[in-house]
Amino acid sequence: MNNIGNGQVDFTDTKSGKNRSIPINESLFKQLEEHMRNHGRFFDCIKSFRKYLKTTSIKLPQGQSSHVLRHSFASHFMMNGGNILTLQKILGHSTILMTMRYAHLAPEHLQEALTFNPLYNDNINEGRK
Repeated sequence: MNNIGNGQVDFTDTKSGKNRSIPINESLFKQLEEHMRNHGRFFDCIKSFRKYLKTTSIKLPQGQSSHVLRHSFASHFMMNGGNILTLQKILGHSTILMTMRYAHLAPEHLQEALTFNPLYNDNINEGRK
């Protein structure tokens, strides 16, 4: 497990040329370890993903088959309460604007504007009445 160990996945030779490490939990580590014990190292994951994608009814734009996973991860990370700056580091983006493009949010997620907006916080506004 060259790039997986010590509770993290290490990404090298990335598009930006910067290496980064992302923490993973013990459960994921064990699943990866078992996969590699049963099937060997991961080779040509994109080819496998495209093969299995063809067996589904999912239709994606040309050239977006595996890239859509980054967008899905980013959206779910944010909807589960993740921090946009942490997401930026995970995805390896140099700007927060690029990360925001990835973090497509479901409309109901925008309800946080009501929950966290200090102008609508009843406790703060009670003293101003």
